[in-house]
Amino acid sequence: MTAQGTEGSTGNALVEGLAYLFTLSRPRFWLYLAGPVVVGVAYAAGDVPDLFAPVAVALFGYFLVPANVYLYGINDVFDRDVDEANPKKEGREARFSGDAWVVAVVAVAGLLLVPLAAATPAVAWPYLAAYAVLATEYSAPPLRFKTTPFLDSLSNGLYVLPGAAAYAAVAGQHPPLAALAGAWLWTMAMHTFSAIPDIEPDRAAGIRTTATVLGESRTYAYCFATWTAAAIAFAVVDYRLGLALGVYPAFVAWVARSSIAVDRAYWWFPYLNTVVGTVLTLGALWRLTHG
Repeated sequence: MTAQGTEGSTGNALVEGLAYLFTLSRPRFWLYLAGPVVVGVAYAAGDVPDLFAPVAVALFGYFLVPANVYLYGINDVFDRDVDEANPKKEGREARFSGDAWVVAVVAVAGLLLVPLAAATPAVAWPYLAAYAVLATEYSAPPLRFKTTPFLDSLSNGLYVLPGAAAYAAVAGQHPPLAALAGAWLWTMAMHTFSAIPDIEPDRAAGIRTTATVLGESRTYAYCFATWTAAAIAFAVVDYRLGLALGVYPAFVAWVARSSIAVDRAYWWFPYLNTVVGTVLTLGALWRLTHG
C-alpha cells in the first residue's frame, strides 16, 4: 500500500471513529446534561457578565460533550449483552463495538471532570462529586443502580447535578432546596418514562427496573404522579415555574390515553425538554435584565 493509501485509510478510520463516538454520545440528549447548566447559570447570575463567566462556560462545555460520551459510553460498555436485543440500538444509538480505544476515550472523558472540579469553587464540589458517583454506578458494578427497581429512577437525579453545580459556582451558594427537589423528581419521571420502550427487551434479558416491575400502565401513572410532584415543588419557588413544569403530567396523560406508540413519543422528549428549558431560561434572563 502506498503512503497516500495508508494516510487515506487512517483518515477514514478516524472519521468512522468520530462518527461512532458521536452516535454513542446520544447527540439528541446532549442538552439533558448541558441544558441544566444553562438554566442554573441563568438563575444564579447577578448581572449579564456572570452568564459568560469562565467557570460557567467550562461547565457547559464539559457537560455538552465529554460528559455525554462518558455517561452513555459506560452505559453501553456494561450493557453490551442486553443491547443485542434492544431495537433502540438500531440507527439512532450505537451498540458497543468492543474496541479498547473506545473504553479509553470513555475513561478520559470521565477523568476530565477532575481538572474541571479543580477550577470550580468548592461550593459546587458536592454536586460534581455526586454526579461522578451516580453517572458511574448507574451502569457499572458493583452498585449498577439501573438494575434495581426504583433506585434506577432515584439515581437519575444525576441529570440535575450539572445545573446545581453551575448555580453554586456562579452564585457562590447552594440552589433553593425546593428547586433541587423538583428537578430531581422531574428526572426520576423522565428516566422511568424513557424505560417504557425497554420493558420487553429488559424482561427478556432478566433485568428488573422500575418499568418492568410496574408494567406499562402503572409506569404511566408513576410518571404522572412524579411529574405532578415536580411541578408542585417548583411552584413553591415560583408559581410560574410550576405552570411550566405542568406540561409534563399533561403530556404523559395524553400519551397514555392515546394510540401513540410510546417508543415514538420517547423521541419527542428532547424537543419538549428544549422548549421548556428555553422558557425557563428566558424567564431568568428577563428577571436579570428587567429586575
